[in-house]
Amino acid sequence: MNPKNLSALGYGLLFIALLAAPLLGAYPVFVMKLMCFALFASAFNLLLGYTGMLSFGHAAFLGGAAYAAGHSIKVWGFTPEVGLLLGTASGALLGLIVGFFAIRRQGIYSTMITLALAQMLFFVCLQAPFTGGEDGLQGVPRGKLFGLIDLQNDLAMYYVVLAVVTAAFLLIVRTIHSPYGQVLKAIKENEPRAISLGYDTNRFKLLAFVLSAALAGLAGSLKTLVLGFATLSDVHWSASGHVVLMTLVGGLGTLSGPLVGSAVVVLLENKIGDLGELLANVSGIAWFQTLGESVTIVTGLIFVVCVLAFRRGIMGELIAWLTRLRAGKKA
Repeated sequence: MNPKNLSALGYGLLFIALLAAPLLGAYPVFVMKLMCFALFASAFNLLLGYTGMLSFGHAAFLGGAAYAAGHSIKVWGFTPEVGLLLGTASGALLGLIVGFFAIRRQGIYSTMITLALAQMLFFVCLQAPFTGGEDGLQGVPRGKLFGLIDLQNDLAMYYVVLAVVTAAFLLIVRTIHSPYGQVLKAIKENEPRAISLGYDTNRFKLLAFVLSAALAGLAGSLKTLVLGFATLSDVHWSASGHVVLMTLVGGLGTLSGPLVGSAVVVLLENKIGDLGELLANVSGIAWFQTLGESVTIVTGLIFVVCVLAFRRGIMGELIAWLTRLRAGKKA
């Protein structure tokens, strides 16, 4: 089967599975949270995997947009669709500001600029009165979408999130396969050569930064609408570390990698306690019950194993294996 057809089939099956998930007993809120993080990781992958720019400040876009959307809906009384648009625009604006400074440096210096500016936003959110400080922004109502769809219903909210995340993912796919996306890949592979061909690489990189930040902002806005709150953990540097982990575990520079990586990390964080209890009951070793308190350690070990055994990430290794298999058959 043609690789493109195989990929389309895989995405189609995934979409059908997500459509049926709540009807088959899956907890809608948990799956919605997973989809939000999948979009967040996909947005980050657009910047690092296809442009070659490492950002340690993506939490600023996720959390900043989460606060903007939550505040506009709760305090200003905006409708959910306007809140989502405002949150996405806030992420894009933050991306424009951070990207303006970050693209003027290379390598670790660019990365540290993104981290520094993200930490500045973290302290703003910590001290600003409208963010709720350490308590976060609580009690954000879902409201009605376009005045018609009651989002208080988890099932209705689920399919709205699925539609938005699917549309955003298709936008990423279209961007990567467009002429603009090919220029981004050229910049990642050899920026001096792209400059010699007449491309204004700073302009292309800034646009990629803004687009990635806007999509991360959309993920943060959706997350706030789903869960009803935005907290400091959304803008903390650890959230930036999580998205790096999701992307690398899944497969950097692959479309499916961030989806798989986010699922692995989120499932580990939420279900590792249950797994520990199961292992303790089966093996009789009481130590396994402490796994739920050691999520960070277990996640770190998973990351180390993936880096050592699956350097391309889960999907990167799978794609490479399928490529070798096809080449062997042709030979």
